[in-house]
Amino acid sequence: MNTECQNDFKVTSQTKIKIGYFEHLKAAGFINGFSCRVNGKSVLVPGTLNLALHVGDDKNFVLENRKDFAEVLGIEAEKITTAEQVHGSEVAIITEALIGSGALDFQNTIKGTDALVTNIPNVPLMLFYADCVPVVFADPVKKVCGIAHAGWRGTVAEIAVKTAKVMIEKFGCNPEDILAGIGPSIGACCYEVDDFVRDQAPSYTQFFEAKGEGKYWLDLWGVNKAQLLQVGLNESNIGLANICTNDNHDLFCSYRAEAGKTGRMGVCVSIK
Repeated sequence: MNTECQNDFKVTSQTKIKIGYFEHLKAAGFINGFSCRVNGKSVLVPGTLNLALHVGDDKNFVLENRKDFAEVLGIEAEKITTAEQVHGSEVAIITEALIGSGALDFQNTIKGTDALVTNIPNVPLMLFYADCVPVVFADPVKKVCGIAHAGWRGTVAEIAVKTAKVMIEKFGCNPEDILAGIGPSIGACCYEVDDFVRDQAPSYTQFFEAKGEGKYWLDLWGVNKAQLLQVGLNESNIGLANICTNDNHDLFCSYRAEAGKTGRMGVCVSIK
């Protein structure tokens, strides 16, 4: 895989909605999609494509949005498999019994989990974001895929490392075969944190740029990429969207830019 994959994130207009995707994952035979916020239905922010059931939106609107997203990606909406997402570092392996968890009702989503891995084809793993970092994984040799939700707490807890290790230790993946994509999320240009956050990440202080008065700009993309390299992935196999959701909240959901009143973009990966 050549280094072109590091800048191969594309946003394309489809018949109903816009989605983003990584070319190198698509070329390797994996469905991957990052929903954009436009052209949907929502009572939170009218006209936006919220895909999360846990943020107080109209359930029927969310399910309709998910159906549109699924249609564009070529996945089965009823097989969408999701997790509760608690800003932790638990990784769930998706078996046949868990397929469709959270697809139609938040009550049966996988509890207390922020990363999913499976080797079952045609099972869309999906998590939800509004500034936190989506990290997607795909091994074209072992036919395994995964997804992680890496806010600052999950990043400090090394959820990307733990997700890759599940692929390596449970499915026999060679880290050099694993492809990854770090999707749209808040960038170091906009992510201001304080001493409390910095003190939780003593191993990653190089990714905090001081701005004075106990405040820092935090580069979550850089931390997650460093973690992927640490676990053995090749740099040439790691794609980076380089899109800040705060700066581009006209296209992606941003919790900070919208003062908490926003839906969530859905991020999906699936083995064809």
